[in-house]
Amino acid sequence: MVTALAIVRLRNLFAVVMLSGIYSLLMAVIFTILDAVDVAFTEAAVGAGISTVLMLGTLALTTEKETTPAHTPLLPLVVVVVTGAILVYATFEMPLFGDPSAPIHHHVAPRYITQSGQEIGVPNIVTSVLASYRGYDTLGEVAVIFTAGIGVLLVLSGRTLSKKGAASAVAETEAASDEGHHET
Repeated sequence: MVTALAIVRLRNLFAVVMLSGIYSLLMAVIFTILDAVDVAFTEAAVGAGISTVLMLGTLALTTEKETTPAHTPLLPLVVVVVTGAILVYATFEMPLFGDPSAPIHHHVAPRYITQSGQEIGVPNIVTSVLASYRGYDTLGEVAVIFTAGIGVLLVLSGRTLSKKGAASAVAETEAASDEGHHET
């Protein structure tokens, strides 16, 4: 909590990047304590590792200090507080952490534990859930991460596309599309 508050208050962007990497690493430790080692590994690799390196690369292309806003950001603060209050209110309907009478322990989890080996043919329950039961979800997550990675690489490459270049690229795409329609 202290790390997150420090991130919000700092104006030195290098310190913000370092603290966010530390925060991700601490979250990975918490996930490990909660026996979610696969999530902890992902948080450590992506949150503390790759994200920190990409943010440091971005800092190398920009300034180290954040500019002070000219006005008081009251509206964003109100939006964040209202959204946070709604999310906290929504948690009151959730079962308590580790509650054995929660619906997840009566329907989904027992099926995964007892039948995933026979249904999927993979002895590891986590792998069978991620690769089969939630396959489309996992594919979507991979697509989002890939797209974000490509976007960051394009931003860090420093290449720009002029309006003339963008217009010719669109025209070439439309011409290729028209040729494809005529061939079929």
